[in-house]
Amino acid sequence: MTELRTAVVASQPRARGEIRARFDRRGTATRLVGLRQSGSSKALFPRSSSAVTQMVLINTSGGVTGGDRFRTEIAADDGATVTVTTQTAERAYRAQPGQTGRVDTVLRIGAESRMNWVPQETILFNGCNFARRLTVELGEDAKALVVEPVVFGRSAMGESVTAGTFDDRIEIRFGGRPIFLDRTRLDGDVAATLAGPGVTCGGVAAAIVLFAHPAAEARLAPLRGLLPETAGASLVKPDLLVSRIVAEDAYALREVLMPLIAMLLEDVIPRPWMI
Repeated sequence: MTELRTAVVASQPRARGEIRARFDRRGTATRLVGLRQSGSSKALFPRSSSAVTQMVLINTSGGVTGGDRFRTEIAADDGATVTVTTQTAERAYRAQPGQTGRVDTVLRIGAESRMNWVPQETILFNGCNFARRLTVELGEDAKALVVEPVVFGRSAMGESVTAGTFDDRIEIRFGGRPIFLDRTRLDGDVAATLAGPGVTCGGVAAAIVLFAHPAAEARLAPLRGLLPETAGASLVKPDLLVSRIVAEDAYALREVLMPLIAMLLEDVIPRPWMI
């Protein structure tokens, strides 16, 4: 019976998805000049009142579980400006022992281009085993806004992550050299770890906001004015602003993030955030 159960687990289908997209600028308009999508990863390009091109990522498998593999590569060249978001929150579901779900994202922002990476929340479910990597490669005079919110269990549903693994890495590179690196690894009783006074004091929603822009220093004071006591912001370089936010739950986190994103975008928030 044990051998049969192992064989069934090993033969379960696993989701695969990949997107490769490239944008450039012609005249005053950003245009899509290359797109490849496969598996469970899809991209939409909605009409918007914004002058900025928007790209919406969709995971048609409905979430990520152990053994799933997703990769996204997006490039903006020649002065292009693009905002990338997700159709809905990503979900990291319970995984079988020893199986990790992976999501790898690479953003390449060429000279004088700008990319806004503003996905909706990643929600971790009990028993998840989820690894995520985000690499941002900046060219000369490139600008980037990166927002990564995470929710550790849906508190409105009475859920908490008492067993699971979350392995997250965010790296920003300029000229091939790392200028910012953030690594988070939570393993085991995540809820108990978060309850610690040096972690989130029991908050189950958090986000990191990175703003690489010549106006980063000028945005520091206005941004701090939008933050609650459970958040902070600082300049790690004259043109790189970093903010960390902890909130009681996903709703409270959105209340902070939406005006903050609107300010740093200097544009309308992507429609999926409003639904």
